Amino acid sequence: MEQMLRVGVITSTHGVRGEVKVFPTTDDAKRFKNLKQVILDGKEPLELSIEQVKFFKNMVILKFRGYDSINDVENWRQRDLMITRDQAVELKENEYFITDLIGLSVADDKGLELGTVKDVLVTGANDVYVVELKNGKELLLPAIGDCILEVNLEQGRMKVHVLDGLMDL
Repeated sequence: MEQMLRVGVITSTHGVRGEVKVFPTTDDAKRFKNLKQVILDGKEPLELSIEQVKFFKNMVILKFRGYDSINDVENWRQRDLMITRDQAVELKENEYFITDLIGLSVADDKGLELGTVKDVLVTGANDVYVVELKNGKELLLPAIGDCILEVNLEQGRMKVHVLDGLMDL
């Protein structure tokens, strides 16, 4: 499991006082209000203390302590903002971080190895797990109890029931 979780990506600077626009990659952008620190990803990760949080449309505007000029932050475009697992939100039962699901091996309820979780699509109703099958094709599995029978992160496995018709697509 990844020890660092991405919560956003810096898209651009905002104004001249060292603020940056961040595209949130977390389910709830409001969680930035509760974060005290983030880590700017890169060759040499940099721990940043959040001084101010604002929201504008679908973006989060952050100001970091000690970075007071556009010159201080202009090279941070397209860099990820990360947090440690202990800063992450508490998950409910049968909830998982997407990064933990990617790469899980997938077998059906009869024991047949299907492939690996390649991606997770976040839709309005429920997430959809994209499984890359051994033959190179993709299987889309809705993340519902009828389909996803068991997720075992420690063993790196997911047990599923493939609903009728899903393999025909």
